[in-house]
Amino acid sequence: MSTLTEAAAAIRSGPQGPQVAAVFDFGGTVVDELPRRGLLRRVTRRGDARRATLLGGIRRGGGDGDYGRFLQAVERTWAGAEEDELEQLGRSAFGREIYGRLFPEAWQLVREHQLAGHTVVLVSELTRFQVRPVADKLGIEHVLCTRLAAEGGVLTGHTDGVPLWRNGKAEAVREFAAAGGLEIGYVYADSATDQPLLELADAPTVIDPDPELAVLAADRDWPTLAFRPRRAPRPLDYLRTVAGFAALIGGAIVGILRKSYTGKRRAMADALMHDATTATLRSIGVQLRVVGAENARAPRPAVFLFNHQSQFDVIIVPKVLDGAVTGIGKKELANHPLFGPLMRFVGVTFIDRADTAGAKAALAPVVATLRDGLSIGIAPEGTRSHTPGLGPFKKGAFHMAIKAGVPVIPVVIRNAGEIAWRDSPIARSGVVDVAVLAPIDVSDWDPADLDERVDEVRRLFEHTILNWPQPN
Repeated sequence: MSTLTEAAAAIRSGPQGPQVAAVFDFGGTVVDELPRRGLLRRVTRRGDARRATLLGGIRRGGGDGDYGRFLQAVERTWAGAEEDELEQLGRSAFGREIYGRLFPEAWQLVREHQLAGHTVVLVSELTRFQVRPVADKLGIEHVLCTRLAAEGGVLTGHTDGVPLWRNGKAEAVREFAAAGGLEIGYVYADSATDQPLLELADAPTVIDPDPELAVLAADRDWPTLAFRPRRAPRPLDYLRTVAGFAALIGGAIVGILRKSYTGKRRAMADALMHDATTATLRSIGVQLRVVGAENARAPRPAVFLFNHQSQFDVIIVPKVLDGAVTGIGKKELANHPLFGPLMRFVGVTFIDRADTAGAKAALAPVVATLRDGLSIGIAPEGTRSHTPGLGPFKKGAFHMAIKAGVPVIPVVIRNAGEIAWRDSPIARSGVVDVAVLAPIDVSDWDPADLDERVDEVRRLFEHTILNWPQPN
C-alpha cells in the first residue's frame, strides 16, 4: 500500500510538461459512489426519474450488468429530454449531492499533475452530464465519456458510438493521446473493468480496488492508494450537531455573564467567542490541530485571512485566534437565527456581496477598527469552496490592511470540508488541521501590483495545503 505523500513525490520528481498525460477514472476514483438506498429512493419517490438515473450511474466498481442497467435507464428516462435540461440537471446535482462525494485525495493528485504541467484527462463510461461539472470544478479541460445521440438538441436515449466501457474506455484514451502526441504517463482507476485502461500507463495506480483488481495489482506490483470513504452523516452526527448548537448558545451566555462584571462589551465578546467555540467543538467531537499558533498571537492587530470550506469555519477560526478579533460576513448571516445575534454582538460587519459600491462603503469603518487595535478575520474567497481547492481571492481584505497599516496573516484550513460539507449544517467528529502562517507585511505594496501580490498569497495557501507543515 502506497501513501498519498509518496504518490505526490513521484509526480514532482517524474517527467514534467504537457506531453505527459495523467488520466483519472471518474466513479470510485475521483468521486465516491452515492448511496444506493436512501438518496436515490428519495429522488425516485419525488418522481424525478431523470435525476435518479444521473445519480444512480455514479458508483464504485460495478460489472457489465450494472452498466447495462444504467444504459437501459438512460434510454427509458432521458429519451426526449433536451440536452440543455440535462446539463442544468448535472450542474444542480453536483451542487446538491455530488460535490460532497469528491475525494480530497483525488483533488490533491489532480492538482499535483496540473502543477507539473501534465495534460490531465477525466474519463468515464458515464455521460458529460455527470462528469463535466466535476471536471470544471477541478479545472480539468479534457473529458472523455460516453456520447449520447441527439436530434435537434433532444436526446434519443441511445449512445452515439461505442460506450466507453472496458476496452472502449481504453481505446478512447489511446486515440486521444495519439491525436495529441501524448505519452500516457499516469492512469488512476479502481475497478477490474478498467484493467485495459491501467495497462496503457507507464505508471498505473490503483485506488481502493475491488477484489479482482486487488489481486491483479499485487501480481503486477502496481501501487495502491486508499481514499477515505465519503460517507453521509449518521444519526450520531445529527445528535452531536444538535448538542453542538445548544453548547454554542450556552457557551455564549456563560461567556457574556462571566465578563459582565467588567461592563466592557469587548471583554464580554471575547469571552463569548472563547466559551462558545470551546463548548461547540467539544460537543461535536472536533479537535483542532494547529501549526504556527504563535502567529495567531502576534503581531496584533492584523487582518487574518482564512480559506472558506464549511459553515463551521465561523467556529474554527475564532477558536484559533482566541480573542481581540471580529469579522466580516455576508449580509444573509445577519438574519441567521443562531449565528446572527452572536455575530452582531462581537461586532461583525455585514456586507452585501452583490452591491460592490455598498460593500466598499461598509468596509470603511473596518479600517478604523483595525487602527483602534482590533483584528479582523475574513475569507478572501468570499464564499465556501465545493472542493479542497481555493476560489479566486478578492482584494478587499488587502486594501483594508494597506490602509490600516497592519499585516495580513494567512490561516490555512486543510480539511474542515470533511468535517462538514460545504452546504451542510451537520458536522462529523474528527480532527481539523489549521496552519497559521507568518505575517505578511503589506506596507510597501504598490497598488499597481496588487493583483499579482494577491495571487502570490493565494498560491501560498495552496502550497501549504499540498505541503502541510509539520509541528515544531
